[in-house]
Amino acid sequence: QVQLVESGGGLVQAGGSLRLSCAASGSIASYNAVAWYRQAPGERRELIASIPRGGSANYANSVEGRFSISKDNAKNTVYLEMNSLKPEDTAVYYCAADRWTTGFAYWGQGTQVTVSS
Repeated sequence: QVQLVESGGGLVQAGGSLRLSCAASGSIASYNAVAWYRQAPGERRELIASIPRGGSANYANSVEGRFSISKDNAKNTVYLEMNSLKPEDTAVYYCAADRWTTGFAYWGQGTQVTVSS
């Protein structure tokens, strides 16, 4: 059973930065893609960043230029560097791995990010 465990969330002031980590129990190099989603209260879960295996990162317009996704295959960890945070970035952030036709197969439990104004 693949497990993904996020960490690094917390409370930060607007304009600040956070780095989220997602540690995988398996080899992330074997996944065809890894991604970060977020879900704000009352909103749908939103794909904000993804990296396909051997490809370039893609970002939602809402985070383009402020967030950066990366991965360390040796550590089996995916990162999300978040800069210039805004109150509207407040959400639970989830990492996901291995994209199937029906969506990502594996999910973490989420980590809360709260940005105060």
